[in-house]
Amino acid sequence: MLRKLKRVTGVLIVAFALGWALWETYAPKPSPVNLADQVDRIDYILIEKSKRRLSAHRKGQQVLQYSIALGFAPIGDKSREGDGKTPEGLFKINRRNSNSSFHLSLGIDYPRPEDIARAEALGLNPGGDIFIHGQPNRLGNHLMLPGDWTAGCIAISNSEMVALWRLADLGTVVEIRP
Repeated sequence: MLRKLKRVTGVLIVAFALGWALWETYAPKPSPVNLADQVDRIDYILIEKSKRRLSAHRKGQQVLQYSIALGFAPIGDKSREGDGKTPEGLFKINRRNSNSSFHLSLGIDYPRPEDIARAEALGLNPGGDIFIHGQPNRLGNHLMLPGDWTAGCIAISNSEMVALWRLADLGTVVEIRP
């Protein structure tokens, strides 16, 4: 009887562990908290290229998170004009354009002096005009291009761009990671 009880207990423990593992794997996960309406400014934007994710932060707390599209050849750091890569490193927002070909745009200060020097040493043009922006204006407000389609910029939906535009000032730090 004791042997049978041990066997049943062992089976129950294994079943519980398997059930827990399945729950952890397949249970719905809550969406990231969007606190964008509760803050008036952000001080840091993190772009994780491999995860296709942009998150914005205020005093160390994440306030929003969006899926992104990148340049058409996103792997690796930008080295020259036309390579389709999104640059990597630490940047700042240095301009705002409400009349761009894309729904609003926040410019980042690429190329930096080190990007220019690296490209010039190879006889290349480092490129420029890297922005965080919405969708092409010709699409209207409710359509989004699929996949990585920019020339090196970071694209989000138009409604997301409106929220980011409201929160990001000139000088906001932008970190772009591989």
